[in-house]
Order: sequence, then C-alpha cells, then structure tokens
Amino acid sequence: MKKHTPEQAALISQLEQIAEGLSKTFSPFCEVVLHDLRDPQHAIMAIHNNLSGRQPGDPATELGLARIADPEYPQVIANYQNQFADGRQVKSTSIGIKDSTGKYVAALCMNVDLSLFRGLQGMLEQFGSVSGDRLAESLDPSGADAIRARIDQFAARLATTPRALKAADRRLLMQELKEAGVMDIRRAMETVASHLGVSRAAVYTYAK
Repeated sequence: MKKHTPEQAALISQLEQIAEGLSKTFSPFCEVVLHDLRDPQHAIMAIHNNLSGRQPGDPATELGLARIADPEYPQVIANYQNQFADGRQVKSTSIGIKDSTGKYVAALCMNVDLSLFRGLQGMLEQFGSVSGDRLAESLDPSGADAIRARIDQFAARLATTPRALKAADRRLLMQELKEAGVMDIRRAMETVASHLGVSRAAVYTYAK
C-alpha cells in the first residue's frame, strides 16, 4: 500500500473547506460530498446537506472507482442525470482532484434534488395563475409520484426541502395529504417515509 503524501493531505484539507463553503452557499438544495479516493472502501469523508442518506465512511461510487482505475478519466463531469436510492431524480456534478503526479486522490461532488425544483415550478405556476382557482393536478393520482409531488410542493411553499421539514410542518403535511386523498394510494406510508427520510413509525405519529 502506497504511503499517503503530505501534498495529498494538504489538498484534501483544502477541499474540506471548499465543500463546507459550497454547502453553506447552496443549502438546503444541494448535497455536497467529499470523497477520499485513496481509500475507496471508505471514500466518503464528509457529506453536507445530506439528501441521499449516505454517511461518512461509505464506499466510493462507480465514478470514483473509474477515476482510481484511470488517471485519464475526465476531471469534470457536469450536470449529469443521477438518482437517489429512493428514486428521486438528481442533477450531479463531479470534480476529480489530482496530485502533482497526476493521480486522482479526491473528488468533490454536488447533487441537486430536482424534485424540490419541480415543486417550486408548480408553486410558481400556481402563483402566476389569475383565474382564482386552484392549479389543476396533472400527475397521475394513482402512483407514488403524486405523493412525492405533493410533498415537494408543500416543502417548496416553506422554501425548504422535504427532508428538512420540522415535526410541526410534517404534521401539517400529513393532514394535507389525507385531505387530498393520496394516502389511500398503495404503499403511501412507505412512499412518504422514504421521501421525508424518516421511519414509517414516524409517519404514523405525524398522521395522528
């Protein structure tokens, strides 16, 4: 195993500051992840504005492994389509960092949860309506996407993300979902829990 050099340690130390700064700038809309590619089995060093549910110490992604295997792999891959484990659509940018020998030692990745902005888009459309009527739903009410869309719209009205909602807001959300009839959809509780990043038991508590 090759020894980690002082240069590599200095690079990663500076990247920690950059990751924190970016996360504060784009909070709560963008997850910022710092990967240490010298340790692919425990690559995630830091994760800010956690939207994906991953944790420090988790392994490198496929993209990270590709960089480790090939120093010629592109350093910047911007705005590519990605997806969180629960199905939310994501726009990602990954920046590989090399040391003076040309070896990849780290990667800085930014993941934007597009579901939030779809909710914002719906909010703006409603705000721009001059008919005085509620904005008509265009999503299929029989699917989990309808539940996610309503949650996104609720969070957007509060200028936050679904996973950043406070307990009181989650109770109001559950009341709205019940009144809209979407909680009758199959596996509704699981969908809500996954989208909020909480347990099913917590969802049942908010629904009381």
